[in-house]
Amino acid sequence: MYYAFISQDVENSLQARLAARPAHVERLHQLKEQGRLLLAGPHPAIDNLDPGPAGFTGSLVVAEFDDLQQAQNWANADPYVKAGVYKNITVKPFNKVLP
Repeated sequence: MYYAFISQDVENSLQARLAARPAHVERLHQLKEQGRLLLAGPHPAIDNLDPGPAGFTGSLVVAEFDDLQQAQNWANADPYVKAGVYKNITVKPFNKVLP
């Protein structure tokens, strides 16, 4: 089943986000290589694909896991969690309907 990982950044997370980004992206590439990643990306803090110093307010990942506990464990081990980028992550079952 797919799960949505809806994260919210702490204030002024940009520097910590940039430092932890390579490890964070590597985990996403692993999911992609396994055919389990549906989508992933950050939420810019302003209405622009490149928010510059305004940074980001969080992220959205939708990926396939066997169950909610496995998905939650994956979320808890995210490098952004360890680096203090995320204030919280909500993990919810996701039913892909379209496209």
